[in-house]
Amino acid sequence: MTFHTDILPWATWRETVSQPDIWRQWSTECPVQKLRGWIATQPFDEIWFCGAGTSAFIGDILVAGLEGQATKPLRALPTTDIVARPKDYLNGHKTPLVVNFGRSGNSAETLAILDLLDQLAPDAPQLNITCNPKGALALRGNHANRHIVLLPDETRDSGFAMTTSFSTMLLTAVGIFDDGAVLEELLPSLAQEFDRLLPAFCDLARVRPERIVYVGSGPLAFAAREAALKTLELSAGHIPALWDSTLGFRHGPKSFVQPGTQIVVFMASHPQAKLYDADLVKELRKQFPDNPIVSLGPSGDIDTPPYQRDLWAVPLAVGLAQVLSIHWSHQLGLNVDDPFAGQNTLSRVVSNVRIHEVAQ
Repeated sequence: MTFHTDILPWATWRETVSQPDIWRQWSTECPVQKLRGWIATQPFDEIWFCGAGTSAFIGDILVAGLEGQATKPLRALPTTDIVARPKDYLNGHKTPLVVNFGRSGNSAETLAILDLLDQLAPDAPQLNITCNPKGALALRGNHANRHIVLLPDETRDSGFAMTTSFSTMLLTAVGIFDDGAVLEELLPSLAQEFDRLLPAFCDLARVRPERIVYVGSGPLAFAAREAALKTLELSAGHIPALWDSTLGFRHGPKSFVQPGTQIVVFMASHPQAKLYDADLVKELRKQFPDNPIVSLGPSGDIDTPPYQRDLWAVPLAVGLAQVLSIHWSHQLGLNVDDPFAGQNTLSRVVSNVRIHEVAQ
């Protein structure tokens, strides 16, 4: 089967390849200065990045990518963790700025966290970044200490997998919280690179592996986590996928590698981290000469420009996994837009979760 960059008949594909145009549009529309100004007026001790699933992974990426830059502590706290043990987090010891991410803004845990904040931390300011104007994150944000960032309607993916919603929510937060990021410059640059790299991504999708590993350092390690999830989701679990950090991979997880396992290394621009990435690639090619080992990043097999922060390269790294996973899903004979169709096990918006009352 030949793959190319022509229009393919899936919403998930259209949404994935539309990311560059959305980033270009959003680069001039995102109200970064207004948002930074609002945050400066709010009283808080630390910043929490919250969400579920892919929306939670955004927090991990941001915290790792902003390490050493923030003036206040940053925490990645999935709503799924807070909802399970609300009083362990919302205990009055700290006043957080809660940054909620959500594509639909209507998942069970999103609704629960909004209720819990009203109940246990009503004074905590909230910044809700969402793609859905009709979701709870948007509709319940009209209070003095709450602010809404509503992304362009095109980011509200209709497919099962989060693609443009993930990247645009992430880049919005980068613009707000990374003082070194100028979205008017960064987003068009990333858009140009994504367009340039798309044919190479499609070429790599020609051969479907038996299993796959994604690794990287710092924020690219958590990009690897999202990449692995995309493969698991779009293959409906038929392609086992693992993620780890570059240095952590040797400490047991490398046992996942078997004949037919592909390994993708997201190469860092960070001057120290990139040395370890290069060492791992060299080691893997020696130890597994028959396995496909692919590096993405500066001077990699798929070459990208070096970036001031590895955080900025995350949409390109995850974009590779999005493209690969879409094509492999089709090769497996699945419905790319709903890989779990007919199984009744996973759904686009998680809503069938019983939320228990908080113990007094």
